[in-house]
Amino acid sequence: MADHVLEARVWLGRPRSDVFAFFADPANLGVLTPPSFALRLITPAPVMAAGAVLDYRLRWLGVPIRWRAFVREYDPPYRFLDVQLRGPYARWEHRHRFLEDDGGTIVEDRLVYRLPLGIAGRAMHAVLVGRQLRAAWDYRTRRLAELLGPLRPIRGTPTRGA
Repeated sequence: MADHVLEARVWLGRPRSDVFAFFADPANLGVLTPPSFALRLITPAPVMAAGAVLDYRLRWLGVPIRWRAFVREYDPPYRFLDVQLRGPYARWEHRHRFLEDDGGTIVEDRLVYRLPLGIAGRAMHAVLVGRQLRAAWDYRTRRLAELLGPLRPIRGTPTRGA
C-alpha cells in the first residue's frame, strides 16, 4: 500500500531557539490545528524528550478519537520526529527540522502517512483526507504567521504535497 507524503517549508522571522521551543511544547499542537478538530492534550504536564508519549483527544471526520504520539527522536534545537502509536492512520511519521537562515528559521516538515482499509482508505484519501490535511496545513501556516511571524514561503520548494 502506498504512503502519502506532505512536505512544507516556511521561513519565520524568529531565532531557531524560539521557534523550536514553540514547536516542542506539546500543548501548542492544539493552537496550530483547526478548531474543527477540537484537539486537546490530555497528557498531564508532558516533558518533550525522546521516548515521550503524548495523548490527545480530537475529532477526526466528526468522530471523537484518542491519538497517542511517541517522540522517536528529539535533538533540540534542530529536529524531532513523532509517530502515531494509536489513532486513525495505519502510518504517521512527522519529521520537524529547524534551520537557521537569513536572521530567522526555516521550518521543514515531512509527514509520511497511510490510511488503513486498503482500497477504501485510498478512496477516502482521494476524496476527503488528502484535502483535509492540506487545509489543516494551510491553517497551520496562517497561525504560525500570526503567532511567530513574519512568515514567508520559500521559493522553489513545495509548500505541501499529497
